[in-house]
Amino acid sequence: MLTKEERREIEAETRRYEQKQAASVEALKIVQRHRGWVSDEGVRDVAELLGMTTAEVDDVATFYSLIYRRPVGRHVILLCDSVSCYVVGYEQARDHLRRRLGVDLGGTSADGRFTLLPVACLGHCELAPAMMIDDDVYGDLGPDSIDAALAKYE
Repeated sequence: MLTKEERREIEAETRRYEQKQAASVEALKIVQRHRGWVSDEGVRDVAELLGMTTAEVDDVATFYSLIYRRPVGRHVILLCDSVSCYVVGYEQARDHLRRRLGVDLGGTSADGRFTLLPVACLGHCELAPAMMIDDDVYGDLGPDSIDAALAKYE
């Protein structure tokens, strides 16, 4: 069941569009912001509010890589694995993060602090290899800069 706040925010978003279904991505982002991820229940609730089928909303949710369909850590690390990042050190950055967090790509650290996810491109080739933690972009990654970045997040 959507909370009153979630419903209010989603309904405000729907007013920005001619068809309320066009607000599906924003609605999913609202649910995720409140809950940390979008469960099957969240998909169903959004579908009901927007007059869509559950399958239609799930299609939207699974298309966008920044909509999380399973629980994630308090902070999400998106590690760019584009060609530019790959050529200049992606594997070393990936391996350091995996060792430091104790997880493989797609995993969440035992303390629930970080989830490590690959992403096709962050759009910061000039910083390659690059990662994004929450909304912050870090580049020219090496063990020391990765450790310094991780230390900023509780």
